[in-house]
Amino acid sequence: MTSRSQPNHCPYCGDENLWPREAEQGLAAWECRACLRSFVLKMLGTIPRPGATS
Repeated sequence: MTSRSQPNHCPYCGDENLWPREAEQGLAAWECRACLRSFVLKMLGTIPRPGATS
């Protein structure tokens, strides 16, 4: 797991009771002990700034 991708809140219930879980498919996995769901975080990329020329 990487130390950069640490969520502060569960994306499903908003609770902060998050714990690291064994990596799934090479991604950092987390479990929420409030709603009993697990999820992974994945960076898709950056978006261009508004008004920037390409």
